[in-house]
Amino acid sequence: MCQHTMVQEGKMNSNGREGKARRVAVVTSPLKLEGDSSDGDDYRVPNLLHRVLSLLKNVHPGTDLIRFQVPPVFNIPKSMLQCYGEPVYCVGKDLLGACANGQSSVDRFLSVVAWNISTLRPLMFGVAPYNPVLGETHHVSRGTLNVLLEQVSHHPPVSALHATDEQNGIEMIWCHHLAPKYNGTSVETRVHGERQLKLLNKGEIYEIGHPNLVIRFLPVPGVHWVGNVTIRCRQTGLEAMICFGGSSFLGLKPSNRSVKGTVFISSSRKPIYDITGHWDRTVTVKDAGNGKSTVIYDARDVLSRLRTPIVKDPEGVSELDSTMVWGEVSENILSKCWEKAREAKTEVEEKERELLRARNGRAEIWLPKHFTVSHTPQTGWQCSPVQNRVPPAPIVVPL
Repeated sequence: MCQHTMVQEGKMNSNGREGKARRVAVVTSPLKLEGDSSDGDDYRVPNLLHRVLSLLKNVHPGTDLIRFQVPPVFNIPKSMLQCYGEPVYCVGKDLLGACANGQSSVDRFLSVVAWNISTLRPLMFGVAPYNPVLGETHHVSRGTLNVLLEQVSHHPPVSALHATDEQNGIEMIWCHHLAPKYNGTSVETRVHGERQLKLLNKGEIYEIGHPNLVIRFLPVPGVHWVGNVTIRCRQTGLEAMICFGGSSFLGLKPSNRSVKGTVFISSSRKPIYDITGHWDRTVTVKDAGNGKSTVIYDARDVLSRLRTPIVKDPEGVSELDSTMVWGEVSENILSKCWEKAREAKTEVEEKERELLRARNGRAEIWLPKHFTVSHTPQTGWQCSPVQNRVPPAPIVVPL
């Protein structure tokens, strides 16, 4: 399995000897479409259905799985924060530029629809990313786009993203709150929160929802993005309702991944485009006026030949960056040293518990470093970046 590893030795102590601390950051290749093995990397594993069901045998239907922990054999070597960030900074074709530079409001809206579809990535049955620790960050740049994520709550898990591209006048602010529940034959994770994509030079703000994730065990194992997503731009009065579908219950269409929807004028609900296709293949819009069809999204253009990020500035990588926090765990997973991976993962999780106990002992309230966070029953979780721009990152994606 291919990976880029950065090792930073511990500092010298007062006796001139090297300290025992030895930090390791591991950056792994991005998730990609099935069949794309351009870098020889593949996180897929043999069918783990029996082992997954054994793991869940004492979990009752309806159980909230927020605090559920799994051994490293069930982990892919990356954090959930990295999985959130990758669709933004790991792309084969830049769709964000088209969003910012479209000639008309309709052109830009359709580009936003296409870009939003591009943020869905195939996930594998039987494995999952690490649950980020509180305060964990992830900071990566691709060209002029700088992306920063932070885990702003651990229980419940809430992740925030801020990305800026000053050259193209783009800003993104996301706040995701996961709510997984076990239903006996499946796990459904509802993704609460809203994405904002701001085209600063156009004065447009796009409010975007997120589909839910369903992991189905029986009768046919699979992982599916499902549900209705609304995309809205109040400044232009355009709106879209998109339905994402998985396979049928009996698995008759094992890789359906359908996309269906409508683009309409918010005030009148008048449809102007119909949307059809599959998010892992192509998506087409049909003009409701003249019947002309246009392909707005081709997954092979966007999700093929993805480049793995590299560590450009080792000293600049934060100790709280996902690649550092989980570096030793990832290194051992990649090497299939499962006992060492288990020990390293336990160490990360125990350190998190120790920090929590220390804060509770001091009656201390933890605050995020990069975001201001609020929560009410009416509005849910709201995350606002502390800074108005994200600086260039020490980890970069080659162009």
